[in-house]
Amino acid sequence: MKSTIFCLLFVFFQSTLGFMAPVTRQSNAALDMTKLTYGSKAKDFKAGSPLKTAVKQLGVPVKYSCNKGDCATCQVTLAGRYTKPCVAKVPEEPRLKSLQEKGLEIRS
Repeated sequence: MKSTIFCLLFVFFQSTLGFMAPVTRQSNAALDMTKLTYGSKAKDFKAGSPLKTAVKQLGVPVKYSCNKGDCATCQVTLAGRYTKPCVAKVPEEPRLKSLQEKGLEIRS
């Protein structure tokens, strides 16, 4: 009887004082969408997906030669950095709110 009461009190105090393990909730972080822009076009892409398909969907005119990243024929500028879309992935969403709203700019 005493052990049952002790267990009930222990569980009660744990839950009221916040000692229980936190409940993990699935947020939108699992979706991790990154906005990419080209000219007046803007579209959300899943982070980690092939950049080659994202560039194609945005309509960026890119020439491909080796498709391995050796020749740099396909090189574009993504957020101010040279990137080879034939081997690169869509980057994670930027942390700056202004870049999240505008999107990362692609230039060919």
